[in-house]
Amino acid sequence: MTASAAPGTTLEILRSPARLVEIAPAWDALWLDADGLAFQSHGWISAWWRTAPDQPRRELRIGLLWRGERLAAVLPLAIRRQGAIRTLEWAARDHSDYCDALVAQDCDPLQLEALWRAALAAGGFDLVYLNRLQPDALAQALAERSGRISLRPYWRKEENYRVAGNWADGDAWLDSQSKKTRQNYRRGRKLIEESGALRFRLFADDEPLAPVLERVAALKRKWLERHGRASDLFDEGAAALPALVGELRELGVLRLFVLECDEAIVAVSINLIQRNRMMAFVTTYDPDFERASPGMLLMCDYIRWSIDHGLEEVDFLCGGEDFKRRFATRSLILSSRAGARTPLGHLALAADAARSRFAAWRSRRT
Repeated sequence: MTASAAPGTTLEILRSPARLVEIAPAWDALWLDADGLAFQSHGWISAWWRTAPDQPRRELRIGLLWRGERLAAVLPLAIRRQGAIRTLEWAARDHSDYCDALVAQDCDPLQLEALWRAALAAGGFDLVYLNRLQPDALAQALAERSGRISLRPYWRKEENYRVAGNWADGDAWLDSQSKKTRQNYRRGRKLIEESGALRFRLFADDEPLAPVLERVAALKRKWLERHGRASDLFDEGAAALPALVGELRELGVLRLFVLECDEAIVAVSINLIQRNRMMAFVTTYDPDFERASPGMLLMCDYIRWSIDHGLEEVDFLCGGEDFKRRFATRSLILSSRAGARTPLGHLALAADAARSRFAAWRSRRT
């Protein structure tokens, strides 16, 4: 579907997987111009779409703003059907820690608003849910001006913790931690060294990813089962994790750190570097070494590495887990917005809000 916008521009709502493949060069050029995050790259969205196990229940609904043959803005959206409810949401939102539009530096914000209105006018959904919005996300402004569908701040939020400060080097950062943290770090290393030589290292660019990603998935499945959770990203034989990590390597932003005892991997962190900051995408460890807290050891080591290599910040991405909070020097709230288009959408939002209030009431009672 295409529509006219300002003179010299064209609006397109992409629905076809074949069209998604076709526009790769234009999207890649925009991503470079906009200094986009990996989560808004063409390769990332395409990898998600190709490997989504529930693809039959999803539809691409990507907004494109063209200036002639040049792509000036992308709204990476999709529709997900869950039961009778159809939700317009971010494409690849389950695997993307920061979600937003991708916009050329010289793009007029009013043109982006026109693209947003075109995406809403395309219909085919009951409600809109935009989550994982940083405070400065472009989509924050779009949500304020959403036309007939009122997008309001939603109760679902996520925490984001980061490490930033002025340390001379990585050792100085470690020395600035509490006495207990430093003792636990030394104790953990000693415990692992009782089983073999301990080594922290960065994966080389030419090392095969398949073995380590299989190890990551196996360790994550074990952890998820232990905590009564599930994620199709780590299902045995699932294609999504290799595809997404492969895209990070293709973009040149992948930094994969491992902690090894002799030849055995005891902890892994799949990270990426952009905008002079380290971002931790997936971290896991071998529960057989749990007494040594190998995940904590690896975090300390890649934080030290980041500082030694002149990075301004270490970003733990989504999630308010205690192990992230322990090292954080600053935090952000990732907000969400929601709105209904149909009576069914209004009903779904009301039911979700009621469940939230009931859960809050129960937590106060216990």
